[in-house]
Amino acid sequence: MDTAKWFLLLACCCVFVILNINGVEASHKVYPEFQSLDSLRAVEVKQVHRTGFHFQPPSHWINDPNGPMYFGGLYHLFYQYNPKGAVWGNIVWAHSISKDLINWQALEPAIYPSKPFDINGCWSGSATLLPGNKPVILYTGLDPEKREVQNYAVPANLSDPYLLEWVKPDNNPLVVPDITMNSSQFRDPTTAWWSNGHWKMLVGGKRKHRGMAHLYRSKDFVYWVKAQHPLYSAPKTGMWECPDFYPVSLKGKVGLDTSKVGGGVKHVLKVSLDEARYDYYTVGQYFPNQDRFVPDKELVDGWAGLRYDYGNFYASKTFFDPAKTRRILWGWANESDAPANDVKKGWAGVQAIPRTVWLSPDGKQLLQWPVEELETLRGQKVQMKNQNLKGGDHVEVKGIAAAQADVEVVFSFTSLDKAEMFDLKWANLDAQAICGLKGSNVGGGIGPFGLLTLASQNLEEYTPVFFRVFRTQDNNKHKVLLCSDARSSSLQDQLSSSFQDKLYKPSFAGFVDIDLSEKKFSLRSLIDHSVVESFGAGGKTCITSRVYPILAVDDKAHLYVFNNGTEAVTIESLNAWTMNAPKLMNQ
Repeated sequence: MDTAKWFLLLACCCVFVILNINGVEASHKVYPEFQSLDSLRAVEVKQVHRTGFHFQPPSHWINDPNGPMYFGGLYHLFYQYNPKGAVWGNIVWAHSISKDLINWQALEPAIYPSKPFDINGCWSGSATLLPGNKPVILYTGLDPEKREVQNYAVPANLSDPYLLEWVKPDNNPLVVPDITMNSSQFRDPTTAWWSNGHWKMLVGGKRKHRGMAHLYRSKDFVYWVKAQHPLYSAPKTGMWECPDFYPVSLKGKVGLDTSKVGGGVKHVLKVSLDEARYDYYTVGQYFPNQDRFVPDKELVDGWAGLRYDYGNFYASKTFFDPAKTRRILWGWANESDAPANDVKKGWAGVQAIPRTVWLSPDGKQLLQWPVEELETLRGQKVQMKNQNLKGGDHVEVKGIAAAQADVEVVFSFTSLDKAEMFDLKWANLDAQAICGLKGSNVGGGIGPFGLLTLASQNLEEYTPVFFRVFRTQDNNKHKVLLCSDARSSSLQDQLSSSFQDKLYKPSFAGFVDIDLSEKKFSLRSLIDHSVVESFGAGGKTCITSRVYPILAVDDKAHLYVFNNGTEAVTIESLNAWTMNAPKLMNQ
């Protein structure tokens, strides 16, 4: 199916009425002047900055990944989609299928507003596989009273591996907010799990400024009762969107079914903080008899806690993949330009590359890595080995398409003696603020060193991804910073006189919990026209940046390895590949 046919299929099957949304869906702002433009606008889509191997439809707006699952020998991904424009609005559950998580085929939307319990909106949710391999979708609907209620949908034909048609039974909604709850802050049901004779699910919410993971139980998946206490809550965190709750094995990378409890596992609770627009998670112990989750003592929850990704990554969702016994993470990477720019280019939003997630050997955090199937897109390859980088050096990586590449590099150095002191004045600053003070051009001791991605030939534009090592007041301890700094990524702001066209160009950063005894750092970056998705130290710290170069596009983009620290750095190994584009699933 070519792009035009794909789009016309969506346009034809998405005729429905949306009444008075009033910006109720999460914190997404409504742009009525943009959201319902003529759908034939798809033919005007601008290809500059569109990704080559990340998941995105041919045109228009997408946001949260919804209900990913493996069924009938196929991977199914649903996602929030506006079939009529490039900003949020008119949302349906678009539906695509794949045999390998990389090459996709779009189908008709699975869910769209059509019943009283969702007539004003079909928001995010999850998929659960019931006994007998029967999938069911739980999702949030907006009813005629503008309440957020929890609904379900089931396949019309279980023998259809494509799951083309979904039915919303008339006994919806399954769950409504009670009188003690804010009915506009109650959404995004999780995948359900089975324990102690009940199905259980979480729904995100808040009470005053306390984030809540409301817990519901059911014996038959139809009649649900709210538990007396939330599974977990935390003060001063605001609305918890898109909660996710799942087990992880204490040993190895093997993924676990969502209902797995007992010995040998920990549990992960992840929430998307509406006010911060980032995804935070905690690792801890789940007590199924009490239905309580207790984070590990050394972990911080809330705004200072662990994040899947320290960049542009939100509303994520995991699922258990029984085909390869792994847990897969999907996340939405929104645009960093203005809505008016999105309208001009005819599209907005991509999904980050799906990642395998597992617990680190020390049990303190999750590790993430692009799914192995991504490597099937690797094409032309170049290598570097044992190349020394003195302070001020930058070396171009030639022989690949630098605008659409996969790069893996291992750096090493000989001594920690030159690590610069971590200033006590930074004690209350987060990693992003410190990266803003200590960018790639600010010389240091050990670092900054790393990659200059999507760089123009004369470095008018570039997005650096780099490490920097600090020494704390205790001389035996160090802090390692990983930055993906978009501040020099584009000249667009200089070429536009309109404030509304300004880009969001942050100095994204996170600290890396890394063993410095070997004095080696690894970095992998997926570079894809307007996305730089990076994985530091084997996936301990991940950062996704959205950038919009003007000069460094297509064959005008360059890739460099650099070192601006006084300590010499060695490129022990560098492997870089041109990335090919995925094909439609049936090709």
